[in-house]
Amino acid sequence: MKLDIARHIGAVGRVVADRDIDGKPAKVVVANRAYDTDIDDLWDALTNAERIPRWFLPVTGDLRLGGRYQLQGNAGGTVTACEPPRRLAVTWEFGGEVSWVTVTLTADGPQTQLELEHVAHVKPEFWNQFGPGAVGVGWDGALMGLAHHTETKAAIDRKEADAWQSSDEGKAFYRASGEDWCRADVANGTDETDARARAARTIAFYCGESPPA
Repeated sequence: MKLDIARHIGAVGRVVADRDIDGKPAKVVVANRAYDTDIDDLWDALTNAERIPRWFLPVTGDLRLGGRYQLQGNAGGTVTACEPPRRLAVTWEFGGEVSWVTVTLTADGPQTQLELEHVAHVKPEFWNQFGPGAVGVGWDGALMGLAHHTETKAAIDRKEADAWQSSDEGKAFYRASGEDWCRADVANGTDETDARARAARTIAFYCGESPPA
């Protein structure tokens, strides 16, 4: 599976911010990207249970407002907003923690703009260790998979995708993504030395390598 890593990394805008949710500090990770397809097709790719596994993960559950969903081997949660074809919001429940993901689509001529926002109450020790790339790198991979699917209409070969993750190309993607999330971390006011250390640990995790000393 050959992919243009530089194109996919460069296509994503990344923002890190701080916010109060329910009176508690929260971290916000935002990724945005333009897709060369119309808004109805992109909405269908995001919400159709038959298409989601073609670019992301197998999903089960009731994919409608108030319904519960479960991604295979990953998060589950509740659909909290469903406004076709523009806005989808879900709780993101994983590892005993609950966070919130909102996807907003905007038609833009022949393209559709997608904005993904992930908001979480993050334990300070975890954030200090890994920073925004802990979730940001994963979302970059998902957005790339979505682009590949909408451009080719092909489905991911799961075995090929698993092998790609540990390949030189996969590791190059993780490094480039981690470095860009590092830049977004610095733009949000983090000391550059601290941000680089966080990013190095995150990149090592995704690449299956020993973390730096």
